[in-house]
Amino acid sequence: MADPQGFLKNRERITQTRRPVPVRIMDWKEVYERQDKGVLQGQAGRCMDCGVPFCHQGCPLGNLIPEWNDLTWRDKGQEAIERLHSTNNFPEWTGRLCPAPCETACVLGINQPAVTIKQVEVSIIDEAFDQDWVHPLPPARLTGKTVAIVGSGPAGLAAAQQLTRTGHTVAVYERADRIGGLLRYGIPDFKLEKESVDRRVEQMTAEGTRFRTGVEVGKDIGWEELRRRYDAVVVCTGATVPRDLPIPGRSLSGVHFAMDYLVQSNKAVAGDALVGGAEGQIDARGKHVVILGGGDTGADCLGTAHRHKAASVTTLAIGMQPPVERTAGQPWPTFPNLFEVASAHEEGGERTYLASTVEFLGENGVLTGLKIAETEYVDGRRVPREGTERIIPADLVLLALGFTGPETAELTHQLPVKRDARANVERDGYYMTRRAGVFAAGDAGRGQSLIVWAIAEGRACAAAVDKFLMGETFLPAPVSPSDSAISV
Repeated sequence: MADPQGFLKNRERITQTRRPVPVRIMDWKEVYERQDKGVLQGQAGRCMDCGVPFCHQGCPLGNLIPEWNDLTWRDKGQEAIERLHSTNNFPEWTGRLCPAPCETACVLGINQPAVTIKQVEVSIIDEAFDQDWVHPLPPARLTGKTVAIVGSGPAGLAAAQQLTRTGHTVAVYERADRIGGLLRYGIPDFKLEKESVDRRVEQMTAEGTRFRTGVEVGKDIGWEELRRRYDAVVVCTGATVPRDLPIPGRSLSGVHFAMDYLVQSNKAVAGDALVGGAEGQIDARGKHVVILGGGDTGADCLGTAHRHKAASVTTLAIGMQPPVERTAGQPWPTFPNLFEVASAHEEGGERTYLASTVEFLGENGVLTGLKIAETEYVDGRRVPREGTERIIPADLVLLALGFTGPETAELTHQLPVKRDARANVERDGYYMTRRAGVFAAGDAGRGQSLIVWAIAEGRACAAAVDKFLMGETFLPAPVSPSDSAISV
């Protein structure tokens, strides 16, 4: 365990410092600064010898949190990264992007601020890269079996790395021009600089994983043809169909899906040429921007609009403002819905709750504003309250309303694969679809969820694929498709 009296000596929870707002909105570098090692060790030392580590229950990956907290406190970084990598292929991503359900399940959190688990995690892997402790791990032998992974997000990359390391020949197909999925083009650089994706791709390439970019399965190559070429196929295409808002004025110029905006911005930051040139980019400069949706994607749009020098940014959420502390209906160790102030919210903008968008307004086909109303609950539904309508100016509206599921038209047409009741790819208790040898993992199978769930499902699906190919497996399977834990 860590310091037996650490949680008594260091009662204060100290998190990473964020760069000053006036400085960070001038660039696309990550918001957080490295924490002093002494402070970090003190925070890791707050981890208790709690007997039953509920943080394990909170983490879909089953991370050995108390062990690497203890090793961090003892300044044994190389042993800490070995423990961390034993359950998590990509801790530099979860340590930056995961909402840390492990921390809400921390036993110390019952009556003190929880241990900064996520912060310790990302510090371990950052030190490991700094010290050159992360190396390719190619297989000792090849099995002669081949696997195609379709989609290069966290689920696809986790499955690919596990299967490559066990000796299978793995090819990852990605329709975009670069590997990474939404890690590459959906997450702004101020949350995840793309160097962290590039170095993992380099590691996996050295291990033997093959990458095929610019190939859209279902069009450039058929799903059935892919299945015939490979001994197994894993669908990791994510849940990329955005939820629309079909109200009057939706076709006005200036109303866009949030992901279209974020993808273009990430491409521009990377120096990639955009379709239609710079004139074709969705630009927030000097505009009154309204973001519909108060989740992570909305916050990403908010931070991006700040860096694009928007005149104003307003975020509208149809629901009530969440509480700042747990309610009786969300007791420890469950994952509560709490009011959060992300780094983007610190940078400016207005947040409005119980706001229902009634109509997009415009002139000559161009957006000029929104008609909104207060929201009330009627028969369990949120509806606009009569008499509360008002108009707010808007030159650009970004729809950050979540996703309805994966793109399955070509898949279900070309293979005997079905969709479940939630429009996700249907699979059995071992991640296999109705077509033998075709599996589904990550958001494609469970719906829009957390990055930690994507990696956990990728690892577990890899174990299922390995058993299908070899008759047995020694790969870990942290979760099953029937797990009903946190999904957002």
